[in-house]
Amino acid sequence: MAVTNRPTRGAWWVPGAHLQTAWARIARSRHLVTFEREVLRTPDDDDLVLDHAPGPPTSPRVLLLHGLEGSAHSWHTQALALLVKRAGWRSTALNFRSCARDPEQIQIRLPNRRPRLYHSGDTGDLDFVARTIAAREPETPLFALGFSLGGNVLLKWLGETGARSPVLAAATISVPYDLAAASRHLERWVGRAYAAHFMKRLKPKALRLLERFPRETAHVDAARVRAARTFREFDDCVTAPLHGFASTDEYYEQSSSLRHLANIHVPTLCINAKDDPFYPASSIESARRLASSRVTLEVTSWGGHAGFIAGRWPWRPVYWAEDEAVGWLMRAWRKQPV
Repeated sequence: MAVTNRPTRGAWWVPGAHLQTAWARIARSRHLVTFEREVLRTPDDDDLVLDHAPGPPTSPRVLLLHGLEGSAHSWHTQALALLVKRAGWRSTALNFRSCARDPEQIQIRLPNRRPRLYHSGDTGDLDFVARTIAAREPETPLFALGFSLGGNVLLKWLGETGARSPVLAAATISVPYDLAAASRHLERWVGRAYAAHFMKRLKPKALRLLERFPRETAHVDAARVRAARTFREFDDCVTAPLHGFASTDEYYEQSSSLRHLANIHVPTLCINAKDDPFYPASSIESARRLASSRVTLEVTSWGGHAGFIAGRWPWRPVYWAEDEAVGWLMRAWRKQPV
């Protein structure tokens, strides 16, 4: 399944990695697809929100996994769901815990009932959803597509499940394979600007959780949460202790998809940009060396983080990575034995 038609550079009207990264916020819509919502009860008695984009009853289904602090209403999730719909397939967006939004007011988060959030290596909910859908629709071909944090979760899960994976093929965009390397990369002055943007969402969410579950979160220091400025500081005082890791280093080590790439058994496309401001290019090469023969890494010199905007004119943008990822899944389906 060869990768085709890779542009040699990004759009002239979206120059540089940072504008490529920010373009979705500037120019893309959160209202491209109307979903049908389903709430699943999880094995630990919490609510897991799925948003389904309908299509022909017998068509393949694609699980969509969003990025950090995203949801089914993120710009990239909506765009991917639209591409899947145009292909005549169906999609299901998994909203990670604490990320689901009210569909009428997408800035309003829906609270969960358990004293936990989500993190970059939490594959339990993905496994539960994938196997629930596979059992519900045993004749439906199932695929998966994740970007950024969601892509890391997907690759880790593919490595954990190996040949037992219920998906036939997968694709990812802009995955930070090595979480420790990504955290160090974002300690730079430019990276701190991105961290500050996410801290505006992550810290209030964590503090609300502490207020709702004071007994269960007594080991989390609210003062340290308020003082956190970088991803590592936040992971050190929230993510690691809240989810049972002995330290941030243990969280990064156990949750990085890098250590699971060798065990992936299904055809998987991974798209990355060397100029990704969230992740060092040297670590992409580490992923290439460690990945199994079923993994294809497509690395561009441009694209930023989940950007990859090409096209000659602003009124006709080409979102190359998204087109290529969905195209990869379609080509994988055509290669399946009858």
